Amino acid sequence: MELLKRLMKFIMISFIFIISSLTLSVKMSEAYPIYAQQAYANPRAANGRIACANCHLAEKPVQIESPKAILPNKVFEAAVKIPYAKDAKQILGNGQLSGLNVGAVVILPEGFKLAPKNLISKEIQEKSKGVYISPYSSTQDNILVVGPIAGDTHQEIIFPVLSPDPATNKKINFLKYPIYVGANRGRGQIYPTGEKSNNNIVTSSSEGQIAEIQTLDKGETSITIIGSTGKETKQTIPKGLSLVVSKKDTIKLDQPLTKDPNVGGFGQTDVEIVLQDPSRVIGFIIFAFSVLFTQIFFVIKKKQFEKVQAAELKF
Repeated sequence: MELLKRLMKFIMISFIFIISSLTLSVKMSEAYPIYAQQAYANPRAANGRIACANCHLAEKPVQIESPKAILPNKVFEAAVKIPYAKDAKQILGNGQLSGLNVGAVVILPEGFKLAPKNLISKEIQEKSKGVYISPYSSTQDNILVVGPIAGDTHQEIIFPVLSPDPATNKKINFLKYPIYVGANRGRGQIYPTGEKSNNNIVTSSSEGQIAEIQTLDKGETSITIIGSTGKETKQTIPKGLSLVVSKKDTIKLDQPLTKDPNVGGFGQTDVEIVLQDPSRVIGFIIFAFSVLFTQIFFVIKKKQFEKVQAAELKF
């Protein structure tokens, strides 16, 4: 009975360990924004670099569209566009191919924040359907993050933003403000722990001649390299990567052994928005109409003067 109890205890501990490992693996592959939020109090460094670029090394384009000016306490759209070829496939941690995921971070000016649901129009709600946007932290509601989400249906992400009101927030002024955005598509090249992912080119760890290329049971590839001194070096290539070398090829140190599997990347940009004072708008409209009426008055007076001159000439 004692032996049976020990055996059952061992099985339970092993089961818990396996489940914990699988859970951690899922988090490591899908929850990268969480790691950025835990590691960086502010995702934008002093040099302007956004934290996502530390793991997603390839550079790709990103666009943001927003109004040039906005009135206080109004909801507007900030549309982030993350273009890439829809037929592109990324390599997963297990070596399988899959569609790309996307994610984005929008750094708004202080006072701007995610619009409450009751203020968002049905049109904007329909555009942002299925997208969960959250503040970067409890103390920074002006920084918004989203992802990872399926890129096939979300190459454009709509952020509903509420502008601040200087009348209720004395820290806000009617000025021109920058909006920073960073967006990635596909997996990164570096894990948050600093280790390389399998989404990288594999280079040779030694120089010499390739003596053997062997496929292992788990789908990995083993390459045997014989150096000039006769020393044998074995190098394992992760599953899913395509080799660019063959048996009997002579290779150098750090020479690429595989094609670059990465099809994604990260990009960042910025745009400016003016928080417009309504009284200034009204003042401008009044000024514009006064100029218009003045010009009309001058034209009328000119016509009257011309008629008087013509009458005097006839007389």
